Amino acid sequence: MTPSDPGQIAHNGRQRRLLVVLALGFIVFAAAAAALYYILQPETLRIAVGPAGSDDHQVVEAMAEAFADESRSVRLSPITTEGAAESLALLGAGKADLAVGRGDLSMPSDAQTLAVLRKNYIVLWTPSGRPGKESRKKPKGTIGEIADLAGHKVGIIGRTGANLALLRTVLVGSGVEPDKVTTVQFGTDQIEKLAQDTSLDAYLAVGPLDSRITADAITATSRSRGAPKFLPVDASEAIALRQPRYEAEEIPGSVFNANPAWPEDKVDTISVSHLIVARRALSETKAAAFYRQLFAVRDAITRRVAGAAHITKPDTEKETEPSVHRGAAAVINGTERTFLDKYSDYFWFALLLLSGIGSAAAWLRRYLNRDDRDDDTSRRNRILALASELREAGSEQDLLASRREVDAIIAETLKCYDDGTIEQEDMVAFSLVLELFDHALADRRAALESGPDPARSPSPTLASRR
Repeated sequence: MTPSDPGQIAHNGRQRRLLVVLALGFIVFAAAAAALYYILQPETLRIAVGPAGSDDHQVVEAMAEAFADESRSVRLSPITTEGAAESLALLGAGKADLAVGRGDLSMPSDAQTLAVLRKNYIVLWTPSGRPGKESRKKPKGTIGEIADLAGHKVGIIGRTGANLALLRTVLVGSGVEPDKVTTVQFGTDQIEKLAQDTSLDAYLAVGPLDSRITADAITATSRSRGAPKFLPVDASEAIALRQPRYEAEEIPGSVFNANPAWPEDKVDTISVSHLIVARRALSETKAAAFYRQLFAVRDAITRRVAGAAHITKPDTEKETEPSVHRGAAAVINGTERTFLDKYSDYFWFALLLLSGIGSAAAWLRRYLNRDDRDDDTSRRNRILALASELREAGSEQDLLASRREVDAIIAETLKCYDDGTIEQEDMVAFSLVLELFDHALADRRAALESGPDPARSPSPTLASRR
């Protein structure tokens, strides 16, 4: 068979089309693999927190390390800031995905809570007098409740303006005009200076109940000015009702000291939370993944930084400010949609699309193989013609010649079928034609064996073939 042979040319064309189909299949597979790899890559969320070295910063650093060690679906990239106000500003500007901030600070309008990093309790106390025997006497003008703070001076631990604003909130809620109370702020490293300042009539600390700073301040003031008397925030529930960013809480007895008990009994107060917040635009999937992973590795984070033990889930059963992100709320309430719930519509659309693509591919394949299909039709017609000529066959040699030609057609047809240029339904039609030829061959052979027919002469076609 020469290179110019039509059969060889058709075969080469079929091979080229097969290579094109294989190449397209490889490209589609590679694209799907690349897409899957991209989808399975861990999502990195930027989280703003500060200042450097603070309790919040240490917890977030440990959180980022734990997330990386677990190699799960979310990783964290901490952004160190000067403080919570700057962290929230970065979140509002879209330069961070998450931020850590106190709940009573000014937040972006679309900020929502993912988790509670810790709760800060307001602790207010006054000195009972000089240490020793005098401390057992009730000094003149002793402050017994928050309403008595008018005309007095309060020392605030922490230089943040948020603590000063918090004291003003408590004073207003307790019926005291804030302008009638003098305040002085001390840094967290100035505990001894605060304790030695005899002009102070009361003290305020804001932090977790196990805060070392609060405990050291109470101990230091008790050494220099007598045992502490804790002031309850009697209006705690009213304050929390008017301002959802605060919560009414209780300080348990003996939490700061066991002997003597500080405080002697539980004390009403309010708390404000340090929150991990995100913008409402953060997808539900990412928010839910972060929430699940945070609580999955919380124990690992706590082993690195003890303060991580304060991480708790936000309360979805009551109205809070800011509200809980829908992704975290779905996990907490058990209403998170499954993968099929989220993407079932896409699956149906994909099935319809694939069905259409399959139909189009089948049509394209049939169109590209139209020449081969025409050849197949010609081969079937040739077999039908041979079946008709068998009626004129005058000898066994004529039958064998027709059989050999049909065998060659069968071989060519099977080769085309193997190359994929002939469909299954075409082979069914081809089988029917072969069956017709086999019956015609058997009938003519039987007629020849029974004797020649004088009235029938050999056909010109078969005679010329001999």
